[in-house]
Amino acid sequence: MDPQQRRGRGAVSNRSGRFEAQDRLTESDGWDMEEDLPQIRTEVREEVARSFITYNKSPDLPFDRSINPYRGCEHGCIYCFARPTHAYLGLSPGLDFETRLTARINGAEVLEKELRARKYRVAPIAIGTNTDPYQPVEHDRGITRACLEVLRDYRHPVAIVTKGAGILRDLDILSDMAGQGLCSVGISVTTLDPALSRRMEPRVPGPAKRLQVIRALSEAGIPVRIMTSPIVPGLTDTEVEALLEAGREAGARAASWIMLRLPLEVAPLVEEWLRTHVPDRADKVLNRLREMHGGQLYDAQWGRRMRGEGVYAKMIGARFDHAARRLGFETQSIPLRTDLFAYPIRKGDQLSLF
Repeated sequence: MDPQQRRGRGAVSNRSGRFEAQDRLTESDGWDMEEDLPQIRTEVREEVARSFITYNKSPDLPFDRSINPYRGCEHGCIYCFARPTHAYLGLSPGLDFETRLTARINGAEVLEKELRARKYRVAPIAIGTNTDPYQPVEHDRGITRACLEVLRDYRHPVAIVTKGAGILRDLDILSDMAGQGLCSVGISVTTLDPALSRRMEPRVPGPAKRLQVIRALSEAGIPVRIMTSPIVPGLTDTEVEALLEAGREAGARAASWIMLRLPLEVAPLVEEWLRTHVPDRADKVLNRLREMHGGQLYDAQWGRRMRGEGVYAKMIGARFDHAARRLGFETQSIPLRTDLFAYPIRKGDQLSLF
């Protein structure tokens, strides 16, 4: 696709998803004439959700439930492992994922209904595990904030993952919940190089801004984790120690890492990006990934998909562990309280006798 059309976006193409019978390619019509091609704009559709909490049984994850206020993500991180989910909507995991978004407008209402169900048993809810809850559309829609208001009222524990500076708008809710041991936040910082960040994650606040967010959250009493994720072999792997040092200086108390993951359509999208933006590094990145996954670009097996295997993967893990210990980071999930969960009193509710 013409670079001017996709300016400010992460993906290079808009190839169809794996369920489509036909692929879409942009080709010249043969006329030697300049055309004023329109830049791709973001579209937001609305969805009335019937359910909102998603459950998982993955042994790789420190949570068993999550919520996602939006489908698709305008941040446009080329490496996003959630891109293949857009194929279920009949859309492309490429540029469609970044530009054709869905806002789940009744999310807070459905969330409250699910929390009040008799069979519900409290455990931390994760937000931002699929798409970022503080992507630009949240500034207008406010669905994430509405969900946090519900969780605050029910004194329900929540763990948030984001790259967005918009989280600072909700400091009032988050600091209140953190004071009760009900909230933690993970901020993903992939690189300290602003130029690389702008190409790799084009609509995300720059690295310096994300470190400022860590500092602001920490100063507000909210426990923060710096997530050096994903580590891109041959591209950002030299920055592991520097990222951790910057996060610690900004006030992060915990740290974690994940190796670059290329499930399904993400693999060809990332390869296109590498050959377009860093052609001298492309083969090195791809070959490192193959080394860690038995000759494949990705292995979806639990226990291997997040970190990979082999000498290189062990070396990255050892470097991270050494730096984390030196800097005094916690590497386990920040514990959150579940014993405070209670239904708030609503108008018309039957009051307890005692």
